[in-house]
Order: sequence, then structure tokens, then C-alpha cells
Amino acid sequence: MMPIAINGRFLTQGMTGVQRFAREITAAADRLAGNDAWPKANLFMPSSVAQSPFAYFEAQAIGQKSGQIWEQWELPKAANGSFLINLGNTAPLMLERNQAVVIHDAGVFDTPESYSFAFRAWYRFLHKMLARTGAQLLTVSEFSRGRIAAALSVAPEAIGVLPEGGDHMLRISADADIIARHGLVPGRYALVVGNPAAHKNLTALTSAATILGQRGLTLAVAGAADPAVFRAGGGPAADAGLILGRVSDAELRALYENALCLIFPSRYEGFGLPPLEAMTCGCPVIAAYAGAVPEVCGEAALWFDPLRPETLAEAMERLLDEEGLADGMRTAGLRRAALYTWEKAALALLSLVGKKAP
Repeated sequence: MMPIAINGRFLTQGMTGVQRFAREITAAADRLAGNDAWPKANLFMPSSVAQSPFAYFEAQAIGQKSGQIWEQWELPKAANGSFLINLGNTAPLMLERNQAVVIHDAGVFDTPESYSFAFRAWYRFLHKMLARTGAQLLTVSEFSRGRIAAALSVAPEAIGVLPEGGDHMLRISADADIIARHGLVPGRYALVVGNPAAHKNLTALTSAATILGQRGLTLAVAGAADPAVFRAGGGPAADAGLILGRVSDAELRALYENALCLIFPSRYEGFGLPPLEAMTCGCPVIAAYAGAVPEVCGEAALWFDPLRPETLAEAMERLLDEEGLADGMRTAGLRRAALYTWEKAALALLSLVGKKAP
């Protein structure tokens, strides 16, 4: 087996679900390497990264460039002779089959309205070329495997599947100051974690906000959301919507732990990390029955139809009115979340890469 190397470009990027995946699975693999349960891999990073956050992988800052130029030109020169693991949707074409790339979803093909023309054109080209040149394709759910296979015209069984994890939330100390700072009352708000991308479907929240407003409850939205989504309808929806903006991991844990529930209206997800994080923190989940989220949450969530926003209101009313339901969902969610850990993900990654690397 060739020596393993890891593409550390994710260390220069802002934190989204993709970067969370890359950091946490690398950290888990690094901890396993400290116990001789994972190979001692090389981590190649852009020179702008001051220090590696990982204890056991040998980190090397290489090159003078950044971004796609670094990844496509300088990284493959350094990684030549290794089997390169790319965790964040992109990979250097020059390495051809001596690498694996985790493509998290087929969103640039399936929901093009969520991306700029330049972004989706580059990703479509890159993913097709990676498949054509023999890179090992990996993804994070059976749903994504099917969608990527269809988009790239490859057999589904040629794409390996590994899970994500939610246990990083348990290593974070909750910062409960955010609750008082925004005037939130524990158990009296529903939480939304998302951004204004079209497939996140935040416009579906107005029906839930209306129900919450009528009950004197709050809809708290963490992330880069547009306040106009809730103001457009006026009345109870506008009164119920509270935009928190970006929050830290410590604040997010406190929000999960104190929420009535997480509402996750996205109509397209390659995995769906916020519902898993919420369940890990004992927070009930109400989610759109779409994408990979049903695969992740199973019977531990309440579901609604993303094409029929009134079904979200019905699910909210059920959670509020059905005695014992919220407590039962917390228990089921904790049990479901325990199935997904970053150590399991790192071991799954190693088993898949070990089958491919020469």
C-alpha cells in the first residue's frame, strides 16, 4: 500500500458542513494513529497555515499559492508517490487514480439555482474529470451515492459510502450566555440552523413561525439568514422570527440543548449534519422528508413534506400538544445519534481507501 497523504486545504477554509467533516474525520484518524489503529499519514497544507491542529500526522506546509491553484498545481507535486485523500469535494486532477475524493452531494447538478454559474461549472467539470481519470469516489450517504452516480454516469457500487459523526458536539462546552443575550427562554423557542441557499428552503418556515407566534414562542435562526423571510408575511410570523446570525460551536451547543426542537426544512442534503448534532445534544428534530436526512435520522425525527409547508405547521402542533412526544423524541434521538461517531467514520474511510491504494 502506498503511503497515505491528506489534502489539508480545508484548514484554510471557513467552517461549513464540508469543512466540519474534513476536520473531524481527520482529527479522529489522527487520534487513532496515536494508538496505531490508523497509518501515520502526511498532511499537506498551504503555507498560510501556521500550525497543524493534529498531533500524530506529519504536517508539511508546501507551496506559495492558495486555493484551487495550490490544490491543482502545488499539492500534486508534493503528494506524488502517495495515495492522497481529499475530503472536501475537490482534488488535483494531475494525480488521476492515486487518490480518493469525498464528494458530499450532487448539488451542482441537482440544485444548480443554489450556486453561482462559475462555481457550478467548475465543480461539474472537476467531478466528471475525476471520475474519468480513475480517482476513487467516496460520499457520505446512500442518497448521495445514487445522485452522484447518476450525474457522473458511473455505477453506484463504484462509489464508497462512509458516515459522518455528531459526537464533536460533546467535546464542546456549552456557552449558555447566548440564551440570555437574545432573550430566549429554554424550551420556548424552536431553532433553525441554515443559510439562504435556495435548497435550504427557509421560506417554508413562515408557517412554523406563525404557529410559534400564536403560542408566544420564538423561532430562533442561527446562520446567515435573511430577516425578510419572516417579515414578509407580517403578523405572528414576523413577531416570532429572531435572527441570531453566525454563532460559535459553544453557543450552538447551548442553543441545541435548550431548544424546544430543531426545525430543518432543507429539501436537498447530502447528509444533514445539523439534525445529527441536535440529536446528539438531546434536541428533538422536525425535518423535511428529503435528501439524505431520513436516512440519517430514521424514526427518531418528525417529518413534513417540503413541498407542502402546512405539514410543517401540523408537525409543530403535534410536538407542542402531544403529551410525552418531545421526551420520547429526545430519547430516540440520543439512541440514533450514538450510531454516528467520527471514529467510526475514520475507520470506514481507512477500510475504503485500503481497498483502492496500490
